Amino acid sequence: MLITTGQHPKAIAIAQALIEGFDKHYGIFREVSRAAKDRFEAADWHAVQRAAKERIRFYDERVDECVARLHEEFHADWLDDDIWQQAKLLFVGMLVNHKQPELAETFFNSVCCKILHRNYFHNDFIFVRPAISTEYIESDPPTYRSYYPRAGGFLPTIRRVVEDFGWRRPFADIARDIGFLVESVREHVGGRWPEPEVNFQIQVLSSAFYRNKAAYIIGKAVNGSVEYPFAIPVLHDEHGQLYLDTILLEPARIAILFSLNRAYFMVDMASPSGYVGFLRSMLPFKPKAELYTMLGLAKQGKTAFYRDLMHHLRHSRDDFIIAPGIRGLVMLVFTLPSFPYVFKLIKDEIAPTKDVTKEIVRAKYQLVKQHDRVGRMADTLEFSNVALPKARFTAELLDELRRLAPSLLEEDEDEIVIRHLYIERRMEPLNLFLNRANPEQLEKAVIDYGNAIRELATANIFPGDMLFKNFGITRYGRVVFYDYDEIEYMTDCNFREIPEAPSPEMEMSSEPWYPVARNDVFPEEFARFLLGPNEIRRVFLAHHRDLLDANFWRARQARIRAGHVEDFFPYADELRFKSRFGKAT
Repeated sequence: MLITTGQHPKAIAIAQALIEGFDKHYGIFREVSRAAKDRFEAADWHAVQRAAKERIRFYDERVDECVARLHEEFHADWLDDDIWQQAKLLFVGMLVNHKQPELAETFFNSVCCKILHRNYFHNDFIFVRPAISTEYIESDPPTYRSYYPRAGGFLPTIRRVVEDFGWRRPFADIARDIGFLVESVREHVGGRWPEPEVNFQIQVLSSAFYRNKAAYIIGKAVNGSVEYPFAIPVLHDEHGQLYLDTILLEPARIAILFSLNRAYFMVDMASPSGYVGFLRSMLPFKPKAELYTMLGLAKQGKTAFYRDLMHHLRHSRDDFIIAPGIRGLVMLVFTLPSFPYVFKLIKDEIAPTKDVTKEIVRAKYQLVKQHDRVGRMADTLEFSNVALPKARFTAELLDELRRLAPSLLEEDEDEIVIRHLYIERRMEPLNLFLNRANPEQLEKAVIDYGNAIRELATANIFPGDMLFKNFGITRYGRVVFYDYDEIEYMTDCNFREIPEAPSPEMEMSSEPWYPVARNDVFPEEFARFLLGPNEIRRVFLAHHRDLLDANFWRARQARIRAGHVEDFFPYADELRFKSRFGKAT
């Protein structure tokens, strides 16, 4: 980067405005995250839902404020390149002792990309790569606390781990819960405790992880060169007292807590990079992008994801192709086979059978981002102006993009720029999975498909189009919904029975003999549209026949309207202490 001698006063002021804008954002973000502890202790579950929804918009609000300030105070549109380059260099200097430098760099990018044309999106003007290392940042309070059981005894140490979170609500029976926990750990290590090494310790992240109606203690035991990750959910019982519900010890089970199919955590972090680094030591197969996103730092997750994608493109040779499966009526979907994500665009012309517009589809995706996804809806990363190498697109895909979404494309000799794009984890479409599944796999998938619909309904989501092609199978064998153009809130739907036909002739008619409003839903029709005369129908009716009855849906609506907030557990019921050791709560 070429910088002229001397520091332009305007460049100094711009850099200062940018750091102030970011610090304001992170101060507000941290305050609402810190308050999660109070909401948990008050058992104010509706406030938990409101805070999770409101926090998502904080970032864009602060970016827009900063953009407006730069326009008003510095006429940002008229600044020359030299000033922007100086501002970036000065900004780097301001981050030397900063606790969130990687987030501040991303904030800088977000503001600049709203002011500068995309031709400036290179290393002279924005942070294409990180400029400040996040290694060894000192945090106050420290990222994690260390406990040494050899000095204080194992059971007392575990009790201190729990009590150090300072929850004011009493535990129903902490000694009982710790006994269950220790027994679970003993079974996990084969029934015999490993010989403690000199460095034997328990490291626990300083802030609990709050989501929905639970707090999670996240940590790992270190013994010699072996590390044992764990997660302990803390819940309220029916009397308002706290209890330990289970302990998760396998990395794969812990990873499910951080699935993008769930709501983001609230965590009070002085230095987020320290938390991400700690989590990566527990879950090395989890990308940084997903961990930042699950900590509520979605913009940083997008930055990390985009860097991963660019790195992958430099080190791979395969092409972007049309995603396997039935073509959608609303979305055009493509993928890079060697990269585990799909890329989704809204078509310029949506099929007339779909009563939606581009604006409605975008609003539905935003609804999903703000809603509790209960492990049953895929989260998406939303991007603007994504530049991809044109040579990596197959001719068939280029033809579809030009025919079906020309308004979203900008092409030159080397690049395809997509103006608006959704990216989400790739899953095998459920219809394709069922076509190749053996009887045992089919039964499990159909049962979980019905469970997914139930859990979405309980969370106030009606999927709308419930065809198998709109659901996918995750890496962990879980059925997840990912087509959002027809979703509605349960409370906005009118679930009805089909009235009796006044005559046999009308019953045989292709047109309904009864009036149908826009949000009317007739569950007894689901079987005709969803199930064929085969094994799928038999399994579905054996386990989920009540989903074909309007009474099921109206009962769910009644609970939602009464203000009931359900429990959703990101782990199997058989892992809970009450299942393993009898009535524990």
